Amino acid sequence: MSDNPLGYEKISKLLKSFAVPSITATLVGSLYNIVDQIFIGQGVGYLGNAATNVAYPFSTICLAISLLVGIGSASRFSLYLGNKKPESAARAAGNGISLMIVLGLVYLILGESLLSQLLILFGATKEVFPFAQQYAGVTLLGMPFLIITNGMSNLIRADGNPRYSMACMVLGAAANTILDPLFIFVFHWGIFGAALATILGQILSFLFAVRYLWRFQTIRFEKSCFRLSIKESLKTCSMGISSSVNQIAITLVQIILYNSLTYYGAQTVYGSDIPLAACGIVMKTNAIILAIVVGISQGVQPIIGFNYGAGQYPRVREAYLLAIKWNLTVSAAGFFLLQCFPRSIISLFGDGNELYLEFAVLFMRIYLFMVLVNGVQLLSSSFFTAIGKAMKGALLALTRQVFFLIPLLLVLPLRFGIMGVLFAGPIADFSAFLLSVILVSIELRKQKSGC
Repeated sequence: MSDNPLGYEKISKLLKSFAVPSITATLVGSLYNIVDQIFIGQGVGYLGNAATNVAYPFSTICLAISLLVGIGSASRFSLYLGNKKPESAARAAGNGISLMIVLGLVYLILGESLLSQLLILFGATKEVFPFAQQYAGVTLLGMPFLIITNGMSNLIRADGNPRYSMACMVLGAAANTILDPLFIFVFHWGIFGAALATILGQILSFLFAVRYLWRFQTIRFEKSCFRLSIKESLKTCSMGISSSVNQIAITLVQIILYNSLTYYGAQTVYGSDIPLAACGIVMKTNAIILAIVVGISQGVQPIIGFNYGAGQYPRVREAYLLAIKWNLTVSAAGFFLLQCFPRSIISLFGDGNELYLEFAVLFMRIYLFMVLVNGVQLLSSSFFTAIGKAMKGALLALTRQVFFLIPLLLVLPLRFGIMGVLFAGPIADFSAFLLSVILVSIELRKQKSGC
């Protein structure tokens, strides 16, 4: 019997203690963009909303980097602890933190240098571009802090302190929520104020996360742990690749989706800007549901990783299936709200003309029709990462975005115009769900026969 609670505590109790703080943290993290969207919509208008949508790929790329290193470091950390190798766990964590710093700075330099070109690539129209340039130019300054905070949060959870991880995100989001209306409506700084509020919140979260370096419970850091090693970095990236690839794929989908909406929207009564603005609201509303699923995934990861490393396969199966049940419950509630009250949800993000509201409701109901099952693929991809099968996790992470959604976004509109863009989402979601069920079922049967 393991002396670590991850190895013997009741799975439902463990998942609650790890996933609830993680869900809170990911929800709060998603609020950075959603709060900006709401206040910008109220203070600037739907062109401001469209600008934050165009700038959103910068955030997903940032998240991809933080997941690459954060999930990779945390997965290795948990597996080493399960194998009773705390020194190796410390090296994995220390190298991961150093890698976060380097990649964060590189991303900032590249993003600022190529800002105008990237915004055009992301689908900015002539009217939206000035707002997007101002917003993205400021928020990029906070990306290194965000990468380190998100990466550290994964390590803090793996160390057995999900509440502290949650607090890191809550502090920053609370600051952002307070500063947004102050900067936009009181100081009249518009979209610049929203961007400034965002990075100030990120810096606060960063400072609180870094403070944990002296508080790790299961390991002790030596200076040598933070020496950047190419070998250690490659191992870390191989473990985090599935989660990162999924975010990179999401970024690619965003680019294709935004450009498709502006192109095919221009051929309809909605024009180019209305579909672009409506898309961002729909995607960020869906991001709330996905944030909960990601929180469940991050919460169950150390439970699955530790028990797989310890050879306790029945507990691995139990943890995964319980996480799936939680996901389906949340997704069912989300499906009900999105289908029954779309106009009320959209109205939170500011007013618009009737054409804008009409398209936004249509977009929400169709594109998110399969929201009930689209979290299963994400949880299943993380499951394979947690048990050390990173390539299988990466393959599964690519299914929804790359193998299904991108081809559908390119082909369906040729026949059905902008409606083809909308229907691509639910078709891809259901296809990825079926493949996830097949691959995980095979893996669980293998584990059962090996017990």
